[in-house]
Amino acid sequence: MLNSANRLKLRDRLYLSGIDGKAFDIALSEGFGFEMSVFCWAPKMEDGKALAEARRQAASGVPLWFHAPFAELIPCSVDPLARELTHKRLLQAMELSLSLGIKRIVMHGGFIPQVYYPEWYVEQSIGFWKNFLRHVPEDVIIALENVMEPGPQLLADIADGIDDPRIGLCFDAGHANSNVSSIPPLEWIDVLKHRLVHVHLHNNMGDKDLHAPLGEGIIPMEAVLDRLLESEVTFTVENQDCIASLKWLEEKAYI
Repeated sequence: MLNSANRLKLRDRLYLSGIDGKAFDIALSEGFGFEMSVFCWAPKMEDGKALAEARRQAASGVPLWFHAPFAELIPCSVDPLARELTHKRLLQAMELSLSLGIKRIVMHGGFIPQVYYPEWYVEQSIGFWKNFLRHVPEDVIIALENVMEPGPQLLADIADGIDDPRIGLCFDAGHANSNVSSIPPLEWIDVLKHRLVHVHLHNNMGDKDLHAPLGEGIIPMEAVLDRLLESEVTFTVENQDCIASLKWLEEKAYI
């Protein structure tokens, strides 16, 4: 267990997700970072109102992560045209992120159980991301996030196979604790930690992906946080209402 002095280090690494419509204003007033999530739905990248708001947020000076779109975007897709669409949309997202001055981007690996064999997922993902990196500046970090992967080894193998500092991993604790995974979150951390750059924090009861507050679920969140605070990763609270999680973090002396 970390002492309270070490726990305070979380504040400088804490971001709030835009899935909470109040998160940016809270981040701005309380000194947290902000993970821009409005463009998780790709058509928003052509929405003038969304783009204007993103530019306003980027000009605020708040530290930012950018969450790229993911729906129907599969880097390991069997269909070359589907893979071409994925490349196009993710490249568009990166270019938008860079235009906003954001060089840290979360992207999904795209694994779907019972659709893609794990071996195919690893092999084809390595090829996709190596090709994609030809367009990525040297000072950009792309963090691949676990969603429906059954365990941590797939993403670890992808990142190791790419072996490029521009590709890291985003560990989503709630996804790792849902019914797609039989491996506990702390074991995910042990496997991924050498490639981790970012973490998504939310809780659940071990079945559905609820994105519940940190204190409402069965994930041993203090143990997860204490293990992760040993590294230099950043953290995003990913709740539709982040206030309860911020109160929990304050009560536990993390912020």
